[in-house]
Amino acid sequence: MDLTTTYLGLTLRSPLVPSAAAPLTEHIDNVKKMEDAGAGAIVLHSLFEEQLLREKFELHHHLTYGTESFAEALTYFPEPDEFHVGPELYLEHIREAKSAVSIPIIASLNGYSPGGWVEYAQLMQEAGADALELNVYYVPTDLNMSGAEVEQNYLNILREVKAEVSIPVAVKLGPYFSNMANMAKQLDDTGANGLVLFNRFMQPDINLDELEVEPHVLLSTPQAMRLPMRWIAILYGHLQADLASTGGVGKGHDAIKMLMVGAKAVQICSVLLRHGIEHISVLENEIKHWMEENEYESVAQMQGAMSQRHCPDPSAFERSQYMKAIENYHYEPHKAIV
Repeated sequence: MDLTTTYLGLTLRSPLVPSAAAPLTEHIDNVKKMEDAGAGAIVLHSLFEEQLLREKFELHHHLTYGTESFAEALTYFPEPDEFHVGPELYLEHIREAKSAVSIPIIASLNGYSPGGWVEYAQLMQEAGADALELNVYYVPTDLNMSGAEVEQNYLNILREVKAEVSIPVAVKLGPYFSNMANMAKQLDDTGANGLVLFNRFMQPDINLDELEVEPHVLLSTPQAMRLPMRWIAILYGHLQADLASTGGVGKGHDAIKMLMVGAKAVQICSVLLRHGIEHISVLENEIKHWMEENEYESVAQMQGAMSQRHCPDPSAFERSQYMKAIENYHYEPHKAIV
C-alpha cells in the first residue's frame, strides 16, 4: 500500500504526523523514535509569543540599565533591534532534529497578536525548519471588539509571518468564527499554505480545595474528531491551501475518515501520550489493512472521496443531517445515560 501524501509542498511517506506536544517532541530521542515508528513528518512543540517578548524585554533592560549615568553611556551598546534575541535552545533543537532524522521538521510558533516577535519565524527557517505551523491561540474577551476585528488580527499575523519566510506556512486555528468557510478563504487568499483544523483551546478548571483557577489538560476523545472532519469535508476542493486534521484520532479507521474527507495530513497527539510513540506503527498497519480489504492502492486515491464535493449526499454535512439524527435517535429509558 502506498501511504505517500503531499502536505505544504512536502512529500511525506505517511499522512500520520505527530502534532506539537512538548512532552513528545522536546527530546531528540523521541524525534528519532517517531521517524522509526513511521511518522511522515513531525511538528515540534511550540515557541510562544510571550517567551520571545519576555526575552526581548529582559535584554533591553540589561543593555540600558544605568546608561543615563553619563552622557556617552548610550553609545556603548547598539540598539536592541540589532540583536538576534530569543530562545536559542529552540533553534538548536530544530538543527539537531534536522540532523537526526530525514523526514520533514515543522516548527511551531504560537502567538495571538501582530508584532516584532514574528521575526523569529525567519530564524526558524534559517535553523533548517522545512515548514512553519503558525498556532494562533487567541481568546477574545473585549466586549467592544467585533468579529471582523478578530478575523483581521489572524490575517495580520499571517501576513507578517509570510513576509519573514519563504518556507510553507500552515495556520492552526480554532472553529469559533461566525463563518468558518469565509475565514478559511480569507486565510487562503492571504497566503496560508495549509490550514490545521482545529486548535482545541484548553479550558480552565477550578480547584475547590484551594479556590483557585488552574489549568487542566484533558486528552482528546473520538468525539473531538467530528468537528474537523465536517469542516475538512466542506472546505475540500475550494481552497488552494492543504488541509490537515488534529484532534480525536485514536485508531487507524479515524485517520482513514479524515483522509476520505480530504485531509492531506492527520496530526496525532493524545493517542501517543496514551499508548506511546511506537503506536504510530499500529495506526499505520490498521490503515494498510483497511486499504487492502477495500482495494485502495494509495492514500492519494482515498483523499477527498467522501468530501462534500464527492459525497453521494452533500447535504449530509449540513442541516439536514442534524434533523435526521434527531428523528432517528431511539431513547431507551431503562438504560443509564453515560
